[in-house]
Amino acid sequence: MKTYRLGLLPVLVLVSQLVSCNSEKKESAQKTPATNTIQSITFDVVATHAHDTTAFTEGFLMHNGKLYESTGSPLEMENTRSVVGVVDLQTGKIDPKVEINRAIFGEGITFLNNKLYQLTYEAKVGYIYNAKTFKKTGEFPLPGKEGWGMTTDGTHLIMSDGTDKILYLDSVSLKPVKTLLVQDGNGPVKNVNELEYINGYIYANVYTTNYIIKIDPATGKVQGRLDLSALTRNARSQNKHALELNGIAFDSATGNVYVTGKFWPNIYAIRFSH
Repeated sequence: MKTYRLGLLPVLVLVSQLVSCNSEKKESAQKTPATNTIQSITFDVVATHAHDTTAFTEGFLMHNGKLYESTGSPLEMENTRSVVGVVDLQTGKIDPKVEINRAIFGEGITFLNNKLYQLTYEAKVGYIYNAKTFKKTGEFPLPGKEGWGMTTDGTHLIMSDGTDKILYLDSVSLKPVKTLLVQDGNGPVKNVNELEYINGYIYANVYTTNYIIKIDPATGKVQGRLDLSALTRNARSQNKHALELNGIAFDSATGNVYVTGKFWPNIYAIRFSH
């Protein structure tokens, strides 16, 4: 999730309104997701690591054994930056590899074919970098009004735009080749945000909720749901400015999944049946 237009309100009021999703830029999220036919996925926390409490998390992934995070930069929040970098799990600090203008607002990321791809929020453009040097090598137009989350199935770039749509992009032309409509028992699931492709399924944060949903890439139907409310409460008990859950990174070497949120003090390594 993205920028907020709330003026010069005090910090506590700002946080309250953000958590309540009073942003004029976004549609309201589904606070009570459908439970019929949707499997509840249980999980265990296997480790807790530090996270940068100034990081407005937009993208999260493992690549070559390293945890990468991309962040956004709401102009109202002066200490935020739009960076992509490697996370030090001891300190939570991000070692920036890429930084873009705060006004552009960085979003989701993924690596594919020795390239790093980065979405932007409302600029309607994505950036391409060399995956080793992080030198910018190109740009591509985004198919929708906004860029949110990003992942890959190893063949396509897969992105969300804040609606109920997940878009597959050709890795060469970077043009849409498939649109997946995400649905649960109540109908379309909007505010699909950060994405991660895990063992043949797409996992997604649903913006402003404490849920990660498991999506069948063949049908768009939600097959399962993780309720991470306990982790959200734990994060907010340690940092009153912690905002919504956002960030899913799968470590194929261990089977663990790292999750975090905007301004969260912790990264949680969890394990569940994928």
